[in-house]
Amino acid sequence: MSDLMAGREVSDSKDCPAHALKPIHEKIMTRNAHIGKGLTIRRALPSRERRMIGAWCFFDHFGPLNLKEGGLIVAPHPHIGLQTFTWTLAGEILHRDSLGSKQVIQPGAINLMTAGKGIAHSEESLPDDVLHGVQLWIALPDEARQCEPEFSHYPVLPMHEQDGLLITVLAGDLYHLHAPTKVYSPLVGLDLNALNNVATTLPLNPEFEYGIMVLSGKMSVEDETLQPGTLLYIGCGRSSIAFTMPKDARVFIIGGKPFEEEILLWWNFVARSRQEIIDASEDWENQVRFGEVVGFQGERLSAPAVPGIK
Repeated sequence: MSDLMAGREVSDSKDCPAHALKPIHEKIMTRNAHIGKGLTIRRALPSRERRMIGAWCFFDHFGPLNLKEGGLIVAPHPHIGLQTFTWTLAGEILHRDSLGSKQVIQPGAINLMTAGKGIAHSEESLPDDVLHGVQLWIALPDEARQCEPEFSHYPVLPMHEQDGLLITVLAGDLYHLHAPTKVYSPLVGLDLNALNNVATTLPLNPEFEYGIMVLSGKMSVEDETLQPGTLLYIGCGRSSIAFTMPKDARVFIIGGKPFEEEILLWWNFVARSRQEIIDASEDWENQVRFGEVVGFQGERLSAPAVPGIK
């Protein structure tokens, strides 16, 4: 999805506290953002407290959105230097991109788009009453960020059930399960679905930092009660975490090895320098590099002015 928060400054991954080497509890309140035709979503990353968790550099929680009040329509827009990672709990989204991909994502599947050196895409909700899910961006490491763009759809993902909890491994590894999603940094993404009241423990990688986000219902973690609207950052150094969830709660966990490269994030671009951002913005406006999204009915988005550039 496109970042439509006009006028904000370039986000520098190094202008917030360094990743915590030891376990901590840091609550990060989401802020409202707008996508498509004025639909309001919760944005957890980047924030003033944390720009990244591992290679995860952007985290939007959308919904549950009442589509009777207007659908999600995000016009064609460009990306560089990242992967977009989309997971829905309810509703369907039609993805189109400048590679010619046309793919509907349904609950239980992942759309993973690797922008590399440049791609454009659009997203539209299909006729449903409710849309609910997340979209995250993954920063590509320097050796991969100029790769050729790519799009993949993953309709089947590994699952594990324990203590009334259904765990879907969306990225990385858990227990003996390995997600098929192609990523370029050591990271993990997990969907937790409480089939019954849950009291359990999950193993963690002590080298990873982690964030926990409740999508519906609530969760209790080490005497902290979490509800939608709060991302709990728990740092590195943990080998496990214990928690409880009531029936029907849904939780999203992200983690990864701390990303040591400095990134600049502005609009839909993940770069290493301001000049890269300027070049990408100008290329988009001049209709070079990114290609065209065929089949979308409407105008493409225009790049906002880069801060500090007249």
